[in-house]
Amino acid sequence: MAKRYQVEVINHQRSFTALEGCSLLMSMERSGTQAIKVGCRGGGCGMCKIRVIKGRYISKRMSRAHVSESDEQRGLVLACRVFPQEDLTIESDLIVDSISEK
Repeated sequence: MAKRYQVEVINHQRSFTALEGCSLLMSMERSGTQAIKVGCRGGGCGMCKIRVIKGRYISKRMSRAHVSESDEQRGLVLACRVFPQEDLTIESDLIVDSISEK
């Protein structure tokens, strides 16, 4: 049986359960929750950019056009390419330009 992790989206006061081995975005969609923008689902469009505030995860390759190495070090990732390893606290619907400039 797959492990389950709680994901709290603090700027939307919502939460959902993510299954082990399932991307954060797919888990959100399966739960019927609307807390992260959905785009291409493959890491190329940048629509699902989030900030992981707390919790461990692994990630697959993301487009550097949308997530720089510096962004990634600060917890900015694409939800379609992130797989939780424990409960997560995130922010979604980020304004990409203002974050990249900081």
